[in-house]
Amino acid sequence: MSGFIAANRAPARDTRGFSGMTSLQEELRRRLAGLGFDDVRFAAAGDPPANDLRNWLNQGMQGDMAWMARTAEKRLQPGLVLPGVRSVVMLGVNYWRKSKIGNPKSKMGDPTWARYALHEDYHDTIKPALVAAGRVLEELYGAAAGDYRYYVDTGPVLERGWAARAGIGFIGKNAMLISRRHGNWLLLAAILTRVELVPDEPVRRTIRRREPGSDTEVGLLCGKCTRCLDACPTQAFPAPGVVDARRCISYQTIENKGIIPREFRPGIGSRIYGCDICLEVCPWNRFAREGRRMLLAARDEIAGLTLREILELTPARFTEVFRRTAIKRIKLTGLLRNACVVAGNSGEPDLLEPLVRLAAHDSPLVRAHAVWAVHQLGGAARLATLRARETDGAVLAEYVTA
Repeated sequence: MSGFIAANRAPARDTRGFSGMTSLQEELRRRLAGLGFDDVRFAAAGDPPANDLRNWLNQGMQGDMAWMARTAEKRLQPGLVLPGVRSVVMLGVNYWRKSKIGNPKSKMGDPTWARYALHEDYHDTIKPALVAAGRVLEELYGAAAGDYRYYVDTGPVLERGWAARAGIGFIGKNAMLISRRHGNWLLLAAILTRVELVPDEPVRRTIRRREPGSDTEVGLLCGKCTRCLDACPTQAFPAPGVVDARRCISYQTIENKGIIPREFRPGIGSRIYGCDICLEVCPWNRFAREGRRMLLAARDEIAGLTLREILELTPARFTEVFRRTAIKRIKLTGLLRNACVVAGNSGEPDLLEPLVRLAAHDSPLVRAHAVWAVHQLGGAARLATLRARETDGAVLAEYVTA
């Protein structure tokens, strides 16, 4: 470990002209904020901001996210992503909204969406601002196009660790970046660059004491609070700051492309896509203010969909409703799977009719979860004919264990 860290340290800084550097850098910060970023901070691309990634991967906590293991070295050594990298520009986009988004006529059991999902896909709406940010680097510092690379939550970058290093916030016990200005509600983007920038100070308990590794210390300003750990309905936190993705509702409803284990289905409750529980309960959110949302495009109509409407979605209607959103990633079969779980938890026998239809769906994935939901709502007798002709092993297992 020590060998690769030493090899990856940024070159020594020449402090001559420091005042001029910082003046130009503040102009860079101002220009990037003008593009729509709600927080702009800088870090030196030296030692990696987190060293527990390999341990996390070795325990298999990434689940089926195989790319996490494939890109581990790049995440730990940014020089493998951009040779000669000297700085990391961390950018935050605040997506907090005080007003409650949803259907005013919604009933208990209607779907709950992760807040970020109620927008057009942020990967797409933030990218143009990153392209413009690159041009600002070129203009102010004479950088070439090959002197930087940018990512919006998709590249081999430890965004939360670098954001903590840059002082945007600190890593909470929920493993999220927590900002004293924005709470838990920041989408992060990163620019790796060969341009040398003066690093911002990380968040610390006191301004008089610096401890090794204090920029990425888990729960730095959490105190004794464990609300996030206690609130998780699927017990996805084996330790503070550590998420076992295999137990996480967001993973199960988005990244898992197969059967959702039965042990987690009751805990999913009404959450049809993603989960904000460990974010919402954080006391730091009381300081959050609404963001400018210059780089976001709201899709509030999604929150108005009833569970029955989702269970009755056709391929054409799915494409129409979820175009340009992150939700389209899980495709219609994934959303129907999730909707069946939510329906099974709803206690609403009125949903048996669409669920029985889905128990005959072309996709075994949908059929399996529909069968579970029908049994949960006491409608097993309606499935006798379908069970007699079912041949898929995963679906038959739901009939047997329901």
